[in-house]
Amino acid sequence: MSTHRQKPLKSKGLPGIILLLLLLFSFSYTQAQTGNIKGYVKDAQGNGIPGVTVLVKGTSKATSTDVNGAYTIAAVKGDVLTFRSVGYALKEVIVSGSSSINVSLVDATTGLNEVVVVGYGTSSRKTLSSSITTVKPEDLNKGAIADVGQLLQGKVAGLNITASGDPNKPAAVILRGASTINSPGAPFYVIDGIPGADITAVAPADIASIDVLKDAAATAIYGNRASSGVIIVTTRRGKKGTPQVTYSGYVAQEKVSSKLNLMSADQLRSYVTSNGSAFSPNDDISAGNINTDWMATINRSSGFSHNHNISFSGGGEHNTYSASLNYLKKDGILSASSLERVIGRLNIDQYALNDKVKFSLGLSNANSTANNEPLQNIVLLQAAKRLPISPIYNADGSYFENLGTTGYFNPMAIVGNSQDQTKYTTTMASFNTQVKLPFDLTYNVNLSYQKTSALHGEFYSSYFSKYPTSNFYNNPDPGVGIAHTLIGSLFGSNGSALRSDYENTNKILETFLTWNKSFGDHSITAVLGYSYQNNINGDGLTSSSTNFPTDNLGFQNLSLGNPYAISTYRINVGSDKTYGETLLISDFFRVNYSYKDKYLLQGSIRRDGSSVFGTNNSWGNFPSIGVAWRISEESFMKKQSFISDLKLRASYGETGNSSGIGPYTGQLLYGAAGTYYNNGVQAGAYGPIQGQNPDLKWETTTSTNIGLDFGILHGKLSGSVDIYNKNTSGMLFGVSVSPSLVPGGFIYANGGSINNKGIEVVLNANPIAKKGFNWSSSFNLAYNKNEVTGLQSLYGNSDMTLYSDPEGAGQTNATLQVLKVGQPLGEFYSLKYAGKNATGQSLFYKADGTTTTAPAIKTDYFYLGSPQPSVLMGWSNTFNYKRFDLSFFFRGSFGGKIFDATRADLSNVSAATINNILVSAGDDKITDIKNSYYSDRYLESGSYVRLDNATLGYTIKNPFTNVSNIRMYFTANNVFTLTGYKGIDPEINQGGVSPGIDYNNFYPKTRTLLVGFNISF
Repeated sequence: MSTHRQKPLKSKGLPGIILLLLLLFSFSYTQAQTGNIKGYVKDAQGNGIPGVTVLVKGTSKATSTDVNGAYTIAAVKGDVLTFRSVGYALKEVIVSGSSSINVSLVDATTGLNEVVVVGYGTSSRKTLSSSITTVKPEDLNKGAIADVGQLLQGKVAGLNITASGDPNKPAAVILRGASTINSPGAPFYVIDGIPGADITAVAPADIASIDVLKDAAATAIYGNRASSGVIIVTTRRGKKGTPQVTYSGYVAQEKVSSKLNLMSADQLRSYVTSNGSAFSPNDDISAGNINTDWMATINRSSGFSHNHNISFSGGGEHNTYSASLNYLKKDGILSASSLERVIGRLNIDQYALNDKVKFSLGLSNANSTANNEPLQNIVLLQAAKRLPISPIYNADGSYFENLGTTGYFNPMAIVGNSQDQTKYTTTMASFNTQVKLPFDLTYNVNLSYQKTSALHGEFYSSYFSKYPTSNFYNNPDPGVGIAHTLIGSLFGSNGSALRSDYENTNKILETFLTWNKSFGDHSITAVLGYSYQNNINGDGLTSSSTNFPTDNLGFQNLSLGNPYAISTYRINVGSDKTYGETLLISDFFRVNYSYKDKYLLQGSIRRDGSSVFGTNNSWGNFPSIGVAWRISEESFMKKQSFISDLKLRASYGETGNSSGIGPYTGQLLYGAAGTYYNNGVQAGAYGPIQGQNPDLKWETTTSTNIGLDFGILHGKLSGSVDIYNKNTSGMLFGVSVSPSLVPGGFIYANGGSINNKGIEVVLNANPIAKKGFNWSSSFNLAYNKNEVTGLQSLYGNSDMTLYSDPEGAGQTNATLQVLKVGQPLGEFYSLKYAGKNATGQSLFYKADGTTTTAPAIKTDYFYLGSPQPSVLMGWSNTFNYKRFDLSFFFRGSFGGKIFDATRADLSNVSAATINNILVSAGDDKITDIKNSYYSDRYLESGSYVRLDNATLGYTIKNPFTNVSNIRMYFTANNVFTLTGYKGIDPEINQGGVSPGIDYNNFYPKTRTLLVGFNISF
C-alpha cells in the first residue's frame, strides 16, 4: 500500500504539468463563457426604469437597475434573465452570448400578466374570472386632493363618486348603484391586507395600486361586509438595490368656481319698490348706501394649500424597506374651515431561511386637525337669504343684527363667535409572516391593529345669549325622519363649550393556507383561512359646560364654567348606545382552477359569525362561483392577428351588508318613558323603548355578472364590457308597531329589497407609441337602473314612505322624496307646476289633472324622476413628447335629476322685504305667496360634463450629481363645467337615502391652480 502510494510521487513532473494545463484550459473556457452582461431597462417611451430587479433564473444571482435603468450581472450563455418591476409586466430573456442586453418593459396596466390584488392573495389579469378594475398611481386624479375617493372620480366604470369643496368631508362613494337604505352604502376598504381600515389614513403619494372588486365572485370572500363592493389599497414597498429618495410637493390656490345669482342691494330695492313694498328701517339703516355680498363675506377670497411628501426606499439581498412622511395643509374656501394632516408610514420586508420565510411589518400613523365652519349649514343658509341692504357691522364695530325678524341671524357673527374643531389620530399596525412549505404550500399569519381617536371641541361665546332660543333652528342634511330642531338651548348662558374624546379599536387575526400547484396543463390555487376580529367602538366620554367668566377660554377649559348656577342648563354627557363591542369570526375557502390558461373556474365560500345579529341568525354563508373562457387561446384563433386577447367571463355570488348595524340593534332596550306618581312624587319612569329581534340578520346581495375582455391590434386597443344584475334583500328597517305586539312599540327588522342592473364599457387605447411621442387614452361608460322591489317585513308593509322635508316657508310636511316599490331610491315625489293664473298667482296640477292655487300635500303629488344618474362617463388622455407630458381628464354624469330646494327657498318673493331672493325670481309678483312651493318648477337636470383636471409637466434628466430627475408640473382642477343646472354645481351628494337634493347646505366648489415638483435622488 505504501509503495503504491509513492509511485506517482516519483514521476510527478508530467502529471503535474498536465493537471496545470487542464486547470488553465478550464479557467480560460469558463472566462470565455461566463461574463458580465450589461444593458439598460427602459419603458415604452424610452426612459430608463430604476429599481428593476434583474435575476438569473434558478439562481440567487440578482441585481437592480440604477437611476438611469442600467444594470450589470454575471451570467453564462443559456441562462435566463428575468426582469421584474412593480407596474410592469414580467419579462424573461435568454442569454445568447452577447455581453449587452437591452430590455423594454410593457406597462402592466395593458399587460395580461398584470398582478391584481384579490382577497387573500394575488392573481394575474389573464386568469381572472371576476370583474376587477385596477388603477395605478399615474392614473389617479391629480390636484390638491386629500381624499382617496376624489382620486378615483371617473376612473372606474360604475363607481359613482360625488364631492363638495369641504376639505373635511369625504366623498360619497357608491358602486353599481345604491343597494341599501340602512347606511351610506360605501365600499369596504382593505389597506395592505387590513380589512376595514380607515381610508383617510393613506396619503395619495403612498399608493402603489388600487383594486376595485365589483362583482360577487370577487367580493364574496369578504362576506357580510362586501355587498357595496370592496376597494383594496396597496401602499408602496421597497425594492432591492440602490436606495431611492424621492420628494414630491405642490402649492395650490383655490377660488370659488360658481355662486348663487342673488340680487344685489339695488336690484332687491328696485324689486321691492316696484311691487309697492318697503324694507323695515331696522334693516335698511343706511338709506341705500350699503351693498353687502353675504356669500362672499363667509368665504376666503382665495384658499391656499400645500403638500409635501418625502420617501426613502431600498433593500439588500434579504430585506427591503420603504418609509415616507407626508404633510398637508389645506384651507377651505369657507373662512373658518381648514385641514392640517401629517401621515407617517413604514413598510419592512425581511426574508430568512433561504428566503423561505418572509416577515412583513407595516406601521402608519395619521394625525389630522380639522377646523370646521361652526354651524356650517346654518351659516350657509343665513348668508344666502340675508338682505344685502344690511351691513356686517354697526358703527361701533359690533355685529349688526335685527332679531325682530324670526330666524334671522348675522352669519359673520355666528362664525366670529364660535369654534368647531376635531383632532383625529389613526394608528395602524400589521405584522405578517409568510412561510413557504413543502408540497407547494404557503402559510400566512396576519396580525393587525387599528386605533382611531377623535378629540372634538365646540365653543359658543356669550354673544349667542342674545339669540332667541325659540327660533334658532338647525339646518340638517335631508333624510328619513330628519327634521329641523331647536338648538338654542345648547348655547347656555355666558358662553358654552363641549368636549368629547372617543376611540375605536380593531384587533384582527387572519391566517390562511395557500396551495399553488401546476401539473401538465392544469393549475390549481386554493386558499383556506380563518379570521377573527374584535371591535370596540365609542370608548370615551362627552361633557359640556356654560357660564364662563370670559369669552377667551374656548373649549379647552370646561372646568372654569359654572353650569350649576344655571338652573335650566343640562350638562351634555353624550348619547346612549355610543359604546359597543362586537365580534366577527369567519372561515373562508377559495379555489381557482385553470386548464391550459384557457378554461378558468373559481369558487369561494365564506361563513361569517357576528355578535350584532339575532341569536337565530348569528351565522351566514356567502358563496360565489365564476367561470371564464379565453377564446383567444383556442387553435382557431391562432391563424389571425387582429385579436390579441378575448375572454368571456360569467359569475354569480352572494354578499352581505352589516354596515350601520350595531351591538344594540337587535336587543331589548329600556329607556326613559315619561313619569309616574309615586307616594306623592312625580318620578321618572323607565320602560321598553325597543323590542328584541332574535331573527335579525344582515342584508343579502346576490349578483350576476357577464363580462367580455378583449384586446385588438396587438394590444393598441383593449377593454371590457360587463353586464350585471344585483339584488339586495332583507334590508334593515326601524319599524314602529303596536306596543301590544312589540315592547316599546319599535323594532328593527329585515324587509324590503332593491335591484340594480347595468352595463359597463371600458376602452384603453395607445394610438401612438413612438420613441419621441406617445399618446394613451382611456374611456369608461356605465349605465345603471335602480329600483325598489319590495318593502315588506314581518311587522308590516311600508308601501310608501315620504321623506326629505326641507320645511320651506308655509310648507309644513312638504316632503320631496318617496320610498315606493317600483320606483328608484330617492324618487322625487312632489307637486307639478302649472304656470300662473290671470292675477299672477302660481298654479299647480291636481291629481285629477285640473289646476289649483291651493294644492294638497301628498294628495296632489306626482312622481317626478330619479336623482340617480343613469350614465356615468370618464375620459382621460395622456401625451408624452420627449420631456414634456400633457394630460387631461373629462368626467360626466347624465340622466339624474336635482331638486333645487335652495332656488325654491330663495325665490320666496312674498318675504323679499326680510330675505334676499335670486335674480331669477324677479319676474314673480311679490303677492305670489306660493311661488316658492316645492314642485317640478325647481326640478332640474343634473347632467354635466366637467374638465376635471389638466396637467402639463416637464422632466429634466440627471440635472445635478446624485439627482436622477426633476419633474415640474402645472395642474388646473375643475377647469370648466358644461351643464344646464341653475344651482351652484350639479355634483350634488349621491350618498345615503336622500341623493340629489340641493338645500342651502352645499359647501362651495372651487377651481384650483397648482404648481408642483417631483424630485428623485
